[in-house]
Amino acid sequence: MIISWNITKACNINCMHCYRDAGGKAAGELDTGEGKKLLTEIAEAGFKIVILSGGEPLLRSDVYELIAYARSLKLRPVLGTNGMLITPEVAVRLKDAGLACAGISLDSRDKAKHDRFRGAAGIWEQTLQGMAACQQAGLPFQIHTTVMNWNAKEIASLTDFAVAAGAVAHHVFFLVPTGRGKDIAETSLKTAEYEALLEQLLEKQKEVPIEIKPTCAPQFMRIAKQKEISVRFSKGCLAGTAYCVILPNGDVHPCPYLPMKAGNVRQAAFNTIWQNSPILSEFRSEPLKGGCSRCGFDDVCGGCRARAYYYSNGDYMAEEPWCSYGR
Repeated sequence: MIISWNITKACNINCMHCYRDAGGKAAGELDTGEGKKLLTEIAEAGFKIVILSGGEPLLRSDVYELIAYARSLKLRPVLGTNGMLITPEVAVRLKDAGLACAGISLDSRDKAKHDRFRGAAGIWEQTLQGMAACQQAGLPFQIHTTVMNWNAKEIASLTDFAVAAGAVAHHVFFLVPTGRGKDIAETSLKTAEYEALLEQLLEKQKEVPIEIKPTCAPQFMRIAKQKEISVRFSKGCLAGTAYCVILPNGDVHPCPYLPMKAGNVRQAAFNTIWQNSPILSEFRSEPLKGGCSRCGFDDVCGGCRARAYYYSNGDYMAEEPWCSYGR
């Protein structure tokens, strides 16, 4: 099981698609003591991987302490970052604290396109310097790419770039229109392009030595099964079943892209929320609707619940809008 904790809403850049609408630090963010209590409860609930993200997590001065504490609990701490603040010294500190891997965002090989999407000039170069610092320190890192209609054709070349840069994986995130992402919803890949890229990624996996993981595109599991391509994952969408997110203020949501509060860790222990929340229970027991109920792959796919929520006026059990299989 895997969990994300947005440890701060503060960020040093202004990305067009940010699901957390990050910028300034939010009021009431969990402090170090509360964070350690949360990590203890996450471990007690049976989670194995904890993603520390934001905002930009490296803006929290206690991030190294939180990483070390997570490691002491036998959790596997990873980081979701823009990479700009990873100097050689920071990379060493992260490794020494026990960070397992740094996930660094890179959306184009064209620096101008990446910088425009991320909100300022010079970001692309600083991000690559962060990757180089990780490699120099022996800290594993992977590249995270958000795919939209303007960069879809270069995703395969970004995988090749990831291999050449020494990354251990390339995770490709399909845009979900939430937060500032609502303002660029029209750039999402639609049905045919969505399916075609997933097929391309699965074929590309056969050619490269690193992991390629589509995210917020659970149909990759159906396609892998149809093409008899072996993947190490058990299901596409894990929202509320084997995954959730903690917001900076302690609110618990089924996934980062679903604005549905299941509880708050200041009011109840996380493991209690995880086990007993009525909202999370619905994700585990309620049947899917529409094409997702008929396709025959709901056990390995599940459809993107966040995208269903957005395009069906709040019905998170609705069919996946950009998948035509089963309709």
